Amino acid sequence: MVSQDWVDKDFYAILGVPKDVDEATLKKRYRKLAREWHPDSKPGDKAAEQKFKDIGEAYAVLSDPDQRRQYDAVRAMGGGARFTAGGPGGAGFEDVFSQMFGGGAQNVRFGNGGGIDLEDLLGAFGGAAGGFGQQGGRGGGFPGGFAGRGVPKGQDVEARTTLDFRSAASGDTITLSKPDGGRVTTRIPAGVKDGQKIRLRGKGMPSPVQGGEPGDLILHVTVTPHPVFGRDGDNLTVDLPVTFSEAALGATVPVPTLDGGTVKVRIPEGTPSGRVLRVKGRGIATRKGTGDLLVKVQVVVPQRLSDAARQAVETLREEEAGFDPRADLVRRAGA
Repeated sequence: MVSQDWVDKDFYAILGVPKDVDEATLKKRYRKLAREWHPDSKPGDKAAEQKFKDIGEAYAVLSDPDQRRQYDAVRAMGGGARFTAGGPGGAGFEDVFSQMFGGGAQNVRFGNGGGIDLEDLLGAFGGAAGGFGQQGGRGGGFPGGFAGRGVPKGQDVEARTTLDFRSAASGDTITLSKPDGGRVTTRIPAGVKDGQKIRLRGKGMPSPVQGGEPGDLILHVTVTPHPVFGRDGDNLTVDLPVTFSEAALGATVPVPTLDGGTVKVRIPEGTPSGRVLRVKGRGIATRKGTGDLLVKVQVVVPQRLSDAARQAVETLREEEAGFDPRADLVRRAGA
């Protein structure tokens, strides 16, 4: 049996807005009602909880242009009639179809024998039976799409979450609030990237039809930057300051890792500033594998020199007399 929500419920009345309400006014009204009836502000009040769900359901439909157009059409078509098999207490399919097609129920047949095929019938709601909805190009019929043949799927909804860099790399469990007042707890997989979208199957709005599949929840993830580490694919990047003597003579130095520890890295003798050293398997671990840690050497020039250090540097300068590190640069610039 088809759900009575779209036929029985006056979403405009639930939100207390006129049928020609504009988008900005609708949103403002919804936010006011959502704050007023939120279960957290009325703990234990079952009526308030139901009211909050009704408000969320109404706004989810009216805030979406396609959904709103379909809702208005269904309401106008049904005139408040219930989608039942007929009999006392409500109009049957025949009454509704007679309004749709301008004739009696005897003109409506289900099948391929010269009457109206089920796909044609569903097409009267704005699309083919292959699928309708708001996400994934399903077309423009009932909200969310059609699961299987002729069963409307619930509406897909979108949500946003922000993770710190470390949580995004290792994975995290979060809880989200849905427009209908419900909550969804889900595990964010390790290695999620900034700007990535995650589809949570079946976590969207319920189907408007009893037994239909719920929609999906599309989660947009924002990852905040880390003060030390960067990311290149599944590789972690880090700038490593070293002294001139360490770069010139070579050294083994500790390098921080994302788990809070360190790893020893060998700086080869004569390493120039900007060279990248690779530490295998110390990057971001995902289901596809683990990246590396890319260590970029940055030679630090001392700001102040002791007398002994200055003398040593002056001795080095004398040793380097006649060597011009920029000669090749000038040559290539003039080529």
